[in-house]
Formats: sequence, structure tokens, C-alpha cells
Amino acid sequence: MSLFTPLFVTTVAGLAIGLLVLLLVPIVLRSSIVIVDAYEKKTLTVLGEYRKLLEPGINVVPPFVSNTYRFDMRTQTVDVPRQEAITRDNSPVTADAVIYMRVMNVKRAFLEVDDYKKAVSNLAQTTLRAVIGDMELDDTLNKRQEINARIRQELDEPTDEWGIRIESVEVREVNPSQDVQQSMEKQTSAERKRRAMILEAQGERRSAVEKAEGDKQSEIIRAQGEKQSQILEAQGDSISTVLRAKSAESMGERAIIDQGMETLEQIGQSESTTFVMPQELTSMVGRYGKHLSGSDVKEDGDQLESLEFSEETRELIGLDDISEIIGEIDAELEANSSIEFEDIDEEPSPAGDDTTDPSQSTD
Repeated sequence: MSLFTPLFVTTVAGLAIGLLVLLLVPIVLRSSIVIVDAYEKKTLTVLGEYRKLLEPGINVVPPFVSNTYRFDMRTQTVDVPRQEAITRDNSPVTADAVIYMRVMNVKRAFLEVDDYKKAVSNLAQTTLRAVIGDMELDDTLNKRQEINARIRQELDEPTDEWGIRIESVEVREVNPSQDVQQSMEKQTSAERKRRAMILEAQGERRSAVEKAEGDKQSEIIRAQGEKQSQILEAQGDSISTVLRAKSAESMGERAIIDQGMETLEQIGQSESTTFVMPQELTSMVGRYGKHLSGSDVKEDGDQLESLEFSEETRELIGLDDISEIIGEIDAELEANSSIEFEDIDEEPSPAGDDTTDPSQSTD
């Protein structure tokens, strides 16, 4: 019995130790192995002392005495709450913004600042109020890029000490007070009315100018039309006068020719051998004869200047028939001359005068 008791105690103690070891192994493994994601890094402290920076992957650390702190290495956004500020021209406004930042030095972000996100947000709030207070109301409404650049410039120096890089700052809204907004709306409405009146006046002036220009062009075209009409009318009168003059001249010459023909016909029927022709008829017949026969040509072959008639005038005065008329006149003259000479040769001598010499007879 005495031997059995120590053996039993030993066995129970061994089982207890084995169970304890089995329980401690998972706990030890869990506390000694740290897994870091690809987009983050972790700082390691052992008994409160900073040891190193854990890189992405599996890291082994001392169990039970180690602590790790996670830092996201991606670009992070920090909202800047809406802030009330007074502009340089004493106009109250409210503004908010958003900041894009990234942790560049994990050790500084861990050791130099308690909560880097909260620190950046608070610093951005004070900087936003300071920048707006240094600008006038119109500039705060119109110069957003300048506000963003100045806030980022003010944040760069302190955040570098914390291992944080400010990538960009964007002011989302800048709103004046309700009274200022109403005043601005009235001013905008008045400005729009003024521009509308100016545009309307410019439109009326342009319309009047275009109408006057149109009237001017219309008067010019009408005057040109009247001028052309007068020129054409004058040309028509001139042509009509020339045609009437040519017609009168041709009719007068034709009348002279007709009268001359009648005279020649009467002469041809008479017994006389002496013919007296009117000077007008002889000159006209000679002129037309030269014109038709082409005898009015210089020795060097140049055509003399002669009258020119249109087809209508030539047909009216019968110029193409002149050669035929001249031929008829010549034929009648020859016929009458031969008749007269035959009559003279056959005329008997007076009775009782046998010595009469025919050569002494007179016409």
C-alpha cells in the first residue's frame, strides 16, 4: 500500500503536466506568431520597449511579453468637420474639407504622435479657419485651388515630423451666412437684369443698324435700277432716232430714184436725143454704183470709207436692187439713142431744096 501511493501520485502529476503542456502550446504559438497583411506594417514592443517593424508575412515574436501596433500604408482620407470662420471683410462663412494622406515613416507615426489621424484632423481645422480669415469673401468663393494649396503648405511641415505625407487637400464647401446669401442673390438678380437690359438694347441697336443698312442697300439698288433704265431708254431713243433718220434718208433717196426713173421713162418716149438728168440722181446712182461695184478702192487696196447700212435699212431703201436699176437705165438709154439716130437718118429733105447737107442739120 505504501508503494502504490507514491506511484499513483507520480502518475497523476505526469498527467497534469502533460495536460498543461497541451494547453500551453497553442497559446504560446498564438502569441509568438504575428501575421502582417500586404497593405500594412506593425511595430513590435517587448516589455514596453520598441524593438522593430514587422513586415508583411509571418513574423515570430516573443510570446506573452510582446505587443504589436497596426499601421495602414495605403492612402487614407480624413474628414475635416465643418468650421465657422470670419473672412477678412468680416463676413461669416462655414467650410469643410477632406484630406488625403499616407503614412511614410511608421516609427515616427508610432513614437512622435499619439493618434496621427486625429492630430491631422485637428491641425487641418485650425489651418482652414486661419486661411479663410486671411481672405475676402469673394476670394473664398472663387479661389478654391488657392485655399487648397495654402492649407496643404501649412500642414506639410508638422506632418513631416510625424512621418505623414499630405497628398492633397480639397475644400468641399464654403457657404456664407444666410443674410449674405440673400444679399448675393439680390445682387446676382440685379446683375442679370442689367445684362438682360444691355443685351436687349444691343439687340435693338443692331436691328436698327441692320434695317438702316438694308434700306440703304435697297435705295442703292433702286437708284442703280433707275440709272440702268434711263441709260437703256436713252440708248433706245438714240437707236430709234438713228433708224428714223436712216429710214427718212433712204425713203428720200428712193423717192428721188423713183422720180428719176419716171423722168427717164418719159425721156425715153420722147424723140429728142439730148438727155438732161438731175444732179441728185446722177450723184446717187454713181455713189451706189461705186459702192456695189467696188470701184471706190484706192490703188493700194484699202477700201474707202462708205456708208454702212443694216440689213433692215438695205432692204428698206432697196440698196441691193441698185445694180438692177442701173442696168435698166442703161438699157433704156441705149434703146432711145438708137431710135433717135434711126429717125434722123430716114427724115426726108424739104421740097425744093436738093442741096441741103444732112451734116448741117441741127438737133
